[in-house]
Amino acid sequence: MQIESYLFFGGNCEEALNFYKQSLGGEIVTLMRYEGSPMDTAQLAANWKQKVMHSTFECEGARFMASDTMPGQPAPDYSGFAMSLYVPGSDAEKARRAFNALAEGGKVTMPFTPPFWGGHFGMLTDRFGVPWMVSSEH
Repeated sequence: MQIESYLFFGGNCEEALNFYKQSLGGEIVTLMRYEGSPMDTAQLAANWKQKVMHSTFECEGARFMASDTMPGQPAPDYSGFAMSLYVPGSDAEKARRAFNALAEGGKVTMPFTPPFWGGHFGMLTDRFGVPWMVSSEH
């Protein structure tokens, strides 16, 4: 059994995926558009056909899925959860680089520093409104 996050975006999913690819060094392994899918009906606005119906992003064995919401659905509300990025081993600098990249254009809510429990930890909301917690062992 696996539990994975699924993020919804209000029309900028592909932009967010490319940002995560650049920030984390992962890859977009699946990207399906609304065009040509069963969702591609006369009611689907022409400017929405190239939006992301489903995608999968993978990075070093971890993954999450994402899509754009259907037109007319409420904008995503990313409250009550955070994406958690953990960098194992002694590479705190790798975690710091990921934290800084994800924070670009977003808002740092807790700087990436050593917390009382050890290692390094920081929190941010990225430019797409997605909350992140980044931690490392050392």
